[in-house]
Amino acid sequence: MEFLTEYGMFLAKLSTVSIILVIITGSLIFIVMRAKGDNEHLVIKNINEKYDTMSLMLNQQVLNKKEFKKYIKEHKKELKEKESSEDRKKLFVLNFVGDIRASTVSSLREEITAILTIAEKKDEVLVILESGGGTVHGYGLGASQLKRIKDKDIKLTAAVDKVAASGGYMMACVADKIIAAPFAIIGSIGVLAQIPNFHRLLKKMDIDFEQITAGDHKRTLTLFGENTDKDREKFKEELEDTHKLFKEFVKDSREQVDIDKIATGEHWFGKRAIELNLVDELITSDDYLTNAAKEADVFEVKYERKKPVSEKLFSLGANLLDSIDGRG
Repeated sequence: MEFLTEYGMFLAKLSTVSIILVIITGSLIFIVMRAKGDNEHLVIKNINEKYDTMSLMLNQQVLNKKEFKKYIKEHKKELKEKESSEDRKKLFVLNFVGDIRASTVSSLREEITAILTIAEKKDEVLVILESGGGTVHGYGLGASQLKRIKDKDIKLTAAVDKVAASGGYMMACVADKIIAAPFAIIGSIGVLAQIPNFHRLLKKMDIDFEQITAGDHKRTLTLFGENTDKDREKFKEELEDTHKLFKEFVKDSREQVDIDKIATGEHWFGKRAIELNLVDELITSDDYLTNAAKEADVFEVKYERKKPVSEKLFSLGANLLDSIDGRG
């Protein structure tokens, strides 16, 4: 009988421990799953509220009590009028900062998808671009993502405060209107590729490099093999064709430009770019937004994704390799 009692106590303790372990394990799984879910999410900021808060704080400090009370009364009246207005358009703001691989296009596509679920034809999308260019296919995809907005008959404006060159300008020229700061860097409609060659070094060290291909032009220039004039000629031919496609894309998007004049690989500051029809207006994104906020509800849309350390290191290494290999 005593044995059964002790055995029963043992089972009770075992069950209690098992339940605790299940609860702890379940909690850990829940925390991990929640953390994973939090790694990717959409962040929406109301720009009108941001400006209102800034104005409120500043007026509170510079106005006397009587003036501030009057300001609050008028401000509340303006807010009620805005809320009662059913015809106010929405302006969605996207920020695109591109690296050489155009890796932020993955976030841009999610932001655009989200906007297109609610945007109407009366609305507008402003993309604030900053990029010196990079891979052709990466920025080509970025341009295609922006074209999705125009395909829905929604006005698209591109703003350049600092630089939109090469692939960056490829994306900007999709817009219905391009605005730029006076000293923003614009243009660079050209293609560049550069690659080191270690063949002579390997030969000096008596190291053989074997490369087997099927197809005459499977590989043109190479890092470790011996490059021939035929290889260089084919590589140059491919660059010229890419440049031709780039020029055609810009011309189709902005018919007002003299493509032969601007497709030289040069870049221009905003004040010169407007003379060449590369941009339409000289104004910063800040001024554009503050003006727009008077007539529209302005929302900044951002798709945030936290990269693990391993992915950040991989991206850094890949970008370094790309900077050595070439860029367009």
